[in-house]
Amino acid sequence: MAIKKLLIANRGEIAVRIIRAARDLGIATVQVYSKADKDSLAVRLADEAIDIGPPQASKSYLNQAAILAAAQATGADAIHPGYGFLAENAEFAAAVEAAGLIFVGPTAQSIRLMGDKVAAREAAASAGVPTVPGSEGRLESEEAAFALVEKTGFPVMIKAAAGGGGRGIRIARSAEEFHHLMPQAQAEALAAFGDGGLYVERLIEGARHIEVQVLGDGRDVIHCFERECSLQRRRQKVWEEAPSPSLTQAVREKLCSSAVALAKAVNYRGAGTLEYLYDDRTGEFYFLEMNTRIQVEHPVTEMVTGIDLVREMIRVAGGEPLRIRQDEVRVGGHSIEVRINAEDPARNFLPNPGTVSALSVPGGDGVRFDSMLYQGYTVPPFYDSLLGKLIVHDKDRPSAIRRLERALAELSVEGIFTTKPLHQALARDADVKAGRFHTAWLEPWLESHAAALATAQPPSAVKVAP
Repeated sequence: MAIKKLLIANRGEIAVRIIRAARDLGIATVQVYSKADKDSLAVRLADEAIDIGPPQASKSYLNQAAILAAAQATGADAIHPGYGFLAENAEFAAAVEAAGLIFVGPTAQSIRLMGDKVAAREAAASAGVPTVPGSEGRLESEEAAFALVEKTGFPVMIKAAAGGGGRGIRIARSAEEFHHLMPQAQAEALAAFGDGGLYVERLIEGARHIEVQVLGDGRDVIHCFERECSLQRRRQKVWEEAPSPSLTQAVREKLCSSAVALAKAVNYRGAGTLEYLYDDRTGEFYFLEMNTRIQVEHPVTEMVTGIDLVREMIRVAGGEPLRIRQDEVRVGGHSIEVRINAEDPARNFLPNPGTVSALSVPGGDGVRFDSMLYQGYTVPPFYDSLLGKLIVHDKDRPSAIRRLERALAELSVEGIFTTKPLHQALARDADVKAGRFHTAWLEPWLESHAAALATAQPPSAVKVAP
């Protein structure tokens, strides 16, 4: 069944991205919005827009009944959830299909299986994909968890079985820390995801974070190679690139093949990402989890492969088979994405919503800016602080970094603080240029560069009260 009218159950830059992809396919779009987003760029661009409730996400973007009612009221025949909010909610995917609509993403069964990190680890092991040594199942009690840790030894990561975004995770380096942190992790997981289940795995220090992009149609699966996402703050990605500067070709082939094997094992449909830890000292990699949705950092894969991932997932959801064979997917050049957030890096990344008084967007060959911004737009305080993503592409990594520096210099968002100074400093850093970093590298770097970041904001940025 070809999709004729697509409802976007999201907001911000990803909503704009989906609207543009749908329009390229000749599909009409409906944008849902909360009262805080009535003046958003997505609302301006969509063919239709419909109010689904108050600013609070729980009463709008997470309100399944309101979203389904909006689809029925506007005659939409499909719903794209974007990322975040309801994107990885198996019950929502099932409700969409039960309402006779198309869910642009995997089946509820796949979301449910891969959304539970313990079940995903078990599926990975069955598919022959290596996982980080740790618990084989959910650990509902502190006693059972500690019994396992006594065998594996410290340090360990205590992780929520459900959810993501770095929540429900603690690192314990001793028995005393473990007993102190285990209840914290359980309480946070229960509050964030409604599920207090945990699992424990060995902490691999100094590891890289590598992820593999896959596309499937429920029968066949291909990979679109990997992304490096090791520059992280509080387990939130800051800078992403493709291909990874740390992989050998032999490891790349093994890693990508393992991702395809696991995605095929769960009959995956749509765009998805498999995340791994990679120890570049030993060449070993370990499966972490699967994100059953489009990723924030998908543009770097698009830039190096020439594949429009959002268009392909819409096509597949509409019943088309994959049109791309694995041997047709090739990597050309290097791409980097940095996240431009409404945050002040000099004040512990304090969110800084406000009105964009002036905007200058970079251009030129190999530069892309996916954003929700326009001059005069007021960034609301109710949601994630991501404003957009600056993506560059060039023939190799050094050239891409130079292009990123040029594009950052051209980018100007006046009226609010942004994370632009952070990315300018990272692009100049010798270790970043050499690819010498890992998942725990950025936070000590931020501490040592706090003074420099404090003087880097433009005078046009307006401070908010602490």
